[in-house]
Formats: sequence, C-alpha cells, structure tokens
Amino acid sequence: MKKIDEAAAFLTAHVNLFRCPVCLAPYDHVDGHSLVCPNGHNVDLSKKGTLYFMQRAVDSEYDNDMLAARRRMLQAGLFAGITEEFAAQMPASPQTILDVGCGEGTPLADVLQRRDNRDTAIGFDLSKPGINLATQLGGPAFFCVADLAQMPFSDGAFTTVLDLFSPSAYKEFNRVIAPGGRLLKVIPNSDYLIELRQAIFPAGSAHATYDNGNVLGLFKQHYPEATAQRIRYQVPVPADLFADLMLMTPMHWGADEAQLAQVKANPFAHITVDVTLLSTQVN
Repeated sequence: MKKIDEAAAFLTAHVNLFRCPVCLAPYDHVDGHSLVCPNGHNVDLSKKGTLYFMQRAVDSEYDNDMLAARRRMLQAGLFAGITEEFAAQMPASPQTILDVGCGEGTPLADVLQRRDNRDTAIGFDLSKPGINLATQLGGPAFFCVADLAQMPFSDGAFTTVLDLFSPSAYKEFNRVIAPGGRLLKVIPNSDYLIELRQAIFPAGSAHATYDNGNVLGLFKQHYPEATAQRIRYQVPVPADLFADLMLMTPMHWGADEAQLAQVKANPFAHITVDVTLLSTQVN
C-alpha cells in the first residue's frame, strides 16, 4: 500500500483526533486523500502521507544535513535513556500519544517500539524536512506539519503528550490532553553535551554554560504538583559519527569556524546526556 493510502486509512480510523485550524470544528470525515470538516474546509495528504496545517510557510534553521546528522546520532542511541523512561512512565494500556516538535521522528518511533507498537501516535513539527524524514521510518506513527501555538487537534484527544526539548504552549497542552492524561517534558541540564560545549566555547563566554532555571520555573508555575527526575548517562561516540554530533545540535550555530575545525580534529569518545524529565497529570 502506498504511504498516502496508509495515511488515509489512519485518518479514517482516527478522524476524531483532528480539528480544523480555520474554523476550529472537529474534522468529521475523510474524502479520498483529504481531511474535511463540517464547514467544508479541507487539508490534503501529501504523497509522503503527511498533512500540512500551516497557514503560511515557516523557515526552520534545522536543514536537511542537520536533521540527517541528528537521525544518525539518535539511531546510535543518544536518546535511548530518555525514550526508555518515556515508555516506562506511561500506563501499560494503549495510549493516544502526541509528540510535540517531533523533528525527524526517531524518539517517537523508539518509544512506540519499546511499547510493542500498541499505541496510537501523532508527531508534529514546524520543519517540513523533518516531517518528510519522519515518514521514512516506516512505523505506525502519523506525522504532520503544524504550529505549536494553534495545534490542529481536538480537545481532550490525547492521553499522553511528549515534549523533548521543544518549546511549550501550556494552554494548548491543557486543551488537547484528556482528563487524567499525562504531560512528559524533557529539558536539558547544565551538563547536557557538556564535553562538546566546553570544547566549542571558551570558559567565561556567553555559551559556555547553560541554566534551565527559567524553563523549569515556568513549568512548575503551570504544574506545581509536577515531579522532576534527573536522567544522566554517557554514550559512546564512534569516530565516524563525531561530525554528526557536532552538526546535530544548535550549539554550533554560535561557534567560531576555526574553533569548530579544531574540535573536529580532536574528537572525544563519549558524550554526556544530562536532562530532567518533568511529569504531571492534567485534570
């Protein structure tokens, strides 16, 4: 079956998860390869089996090379400790999952595989190249291009929302999470990719350290009862993936080219993943 037909079958089975970004009415049927709302607004599936909900084009700094490098690092296990904990935090029963800012899709695919692909899942991102890459994974998740600030999903549609390093729109999160559902958000700690940060930026520079206090404080402001769990581990970096490690993170955007060349010439064997998993139940 072609990807566009597989996607149409998913939409037919799960049309209730989506709402029209134009009139905000829930979509009520699929016509061929189009999702249609009661007021006649429609959005068409691409040949890759994705939906594009954006009202205007948005440029993303994550280009194809950066996304491909990120995929190679993630498939080598960079985020394995995170996706393992995501999967463990969910109830054993099948979940309806929304992955916010899913990028090229590997973390969501890994979570679903850890849970024996028994969940219904949608991933979305602003990056069209990222979503196009995500469709190549071949798993059960559905992917679309959409805006975090105006998500094209129905009220109370999801039992679990995942947010891995993405911005947050807490009002929208509260709207789309079902009563009693969970929000799982991962934020970087000061030692996240610390070896790379220290190699790229001199001590005392603006980028030499990172503090997640503002992000953590805002989350706690919205969800005072949330729990916080630190996840810290090291991952081997094969020599042939070191250039991908440097390219996959926005860290290199603020770096001097000469310093990047020096770092690349002196690779290190391990990298530290240091994050906090924030978890809360939404009533």
